[in-house]
Amino acid sequence: MSKVSVDISTCVGCALCEQSCPEVFEVKGDGLAYVKMQFCSMHNLQEVAEQCPVNSIKVSESLK
Repeated sequence: MSKVSVDISTCVGCALCEQSCPEVFEVKGDGLAYVKMQFCSMHNLQEVAEQCPVNSIKVSESLK
């Protein structure tokens, strides 16, 4: 399973991640993206992360 995180210190709130995968990402009232859940069976989270214009999204494999 992957570990997904958003660096809110660099997030610009463009909402591309939320548009690409609303199951995992949500832009809240402060205009920043947050992770709602760590898994999505419909989208490749690494591809979503690569679309972030400021590289705020990180997807890493978690160790068990």
